[in-house]
Amino acid sequence: MRIVKRAATAAALVFLGAGVATVTAQVNSNNSSETYRQLNLFGDVFERVRAEYVETTTDEQLIESAINGMLTSLDPHSSYLNRKSFQDMQVQTRGEFGGLGIEVTMENGLIKVVSPIDDTPAFRAGLQPGDLIIQLNGEAVMGLSLNEAVEKMRGPVGSDIKVTVRRGEAGEPFEVTLTRAVIKVQSVRFRTEGDIGYVRITSFNEQTQQGLEKAIAAIQQQLGGKLKGYVLDLRNNPGGLLDQAVSVSDTFLEKGEIVSTRGRKAEEGTRYNAKPGDLAKGLPVVVLVNGGSASASEIVAGALQDHKRALILGTQSFGKGSVQTIIPLPGHGAMRLTTARYYTPSGKSIQALGITPDIEVHPARVEETDQGLIRRRESDLRGALRNPDTPRPATTQPAPGPGAGAAPAPGGAPGSAPANGNAPAAPSAENGEGAPNQPPFDYQLARALDLLRGVALFQARAN
Repeated sequence: MRIVKRAATAAALVFLGAGVATVTAQVNSNNSSETYRQLNLFGDVFERVRAEYVETTTDEQLIESAINGMLTSLDPHSSYLNRKSFQDMQVQTRGEFGGLGIEVTMENGLIKVVSPIDDTPAFRAGLQPGDLIIQLNGEAVMGLSLNEAVEKMRGPVGSDIKVTVRRGEAGEPFEVTLTRAVIKVQSVRFRTEGDIGYVRITSFNEQTQQGLEKAIAAIQQQLGGKLKGYVLDLRNNPGGLLDQAVSVSDTFLEKGEIVSTRGRKAEEGTRYNAKPGDLAKGLPVVVLVNGGSASASEIVAGALQDHKRALILGTQSFGKGSVQTIIPLPGHGAMRLTTARYYTPSGKSIQALGITPDIEVHPARVEETDQGLIRRRESDLRGALRNPDTPRPATTQPAPGPGAGAAPAPGGAPGSAPANGNAPAAPSAENGEGAPNQPPFDYQLARALDLLRGVALFQARAN
């Protein structure tokens, strides 16, 4: 799970280093015989493992494992990052790296393409979802872990890699040469749902705020005055950078506190406040959350909920209310240490509780229960009174035109309805219901769209 991390400047890192040195000095000045006894115990265990364990181990492995054990025993989010893990974490939070531009997973020992990212080397080469990567530079991927395979596909920008792909179970393998490029992780996706702007944030990295601003600008340009509100989808968003969560919240707020953090000492607390300027221009907002919405996602949802700027819809969020600071360890890696708890503007900690939605909506499958039933209406009754506002049906028939009585051309005119008028309309690309390669019906999103349209209708009538 990705976690909230402080965006540390160089000055902040120096401060953290000074803080660690100060603590060490205090410990050294207050050493007790009990502390030395415990350290001697550690030394005894270390020597015994190194000398007698069934397989040879390195001192580096033992020390790293001991450090990691000390940190992970504190809470689920503190840990030790060796050089490799630290570099991977930096890649994730930057949101861009040298690579091919494909989302992949592991299937039966092979690398399966989940989706090529738009406008990347993999996309331009024609790789498709479901393709299996069986070789990288002529070496079989069978036996590699997913992380090892991903590491081989990443590399310096401008370098080439030969990828052997099998498409379909019976397809013949083919080879493509891809040139690595700078890949930007797209944490923000957007589209319009009729007169509603839909924005999904999948994680909070260094690209998030920029992507959100572009999304809002594009939606406003596309819909103009017809725009009635926004859906901000944070479902299954595990979090990310604290400064990005603050910035995203500030996008929809004019003033007030966004979040506060409180550390071990009272003077270590920090408050983050909104600056004037609501990019959504006061239009109603619905935020979607679920059990996979954690950390930075909960900061955004909590801030908008407490300021009554948005309605929170969905299910209870994950409940991670702690802040982790990344403290580099020169010459090694870094330690990820829980240094504070965060609180919503109302002063509530969501640790182990989560954000409670204003409107609880669970995922559901919707079916029409009366489909195919024939129901009689008032107008079907014999002798029913006619509505005077309804025009009378035409009593004369138009003269038959050329070719009258002939069968219509196959498919009819473009956009024409069937002769009986009862056949359902073909599924559209917008709702995707029943359309190929489209996601299934999203009940929570449908409820959010209905809610926004209801709010807009109510406001219009009130004015």
